[in-house]
Amino acid sequence: MPIEIRELKIRVTIEENSKRKNTLDIKEIDALRNNIVKECVDKVMVKLNNLTER
Repeated sequence: MPIEIRELKIRVTIEENSKRKNTLDIKEIDALRNNIVKECVDKVMVKLNNLTER
């Protein structure tokens, strides 16, 4: 059974002239990206396992 994403909401707030300097280096960005991908894969695997158990 295919999984369908019906709605995806992404909210972003951009502030110019921010007093804080939030900069991430390449390693931190890669780590964050890998964490996001891992969470997504884990959630999809849980859904797939629930489908096969029924």
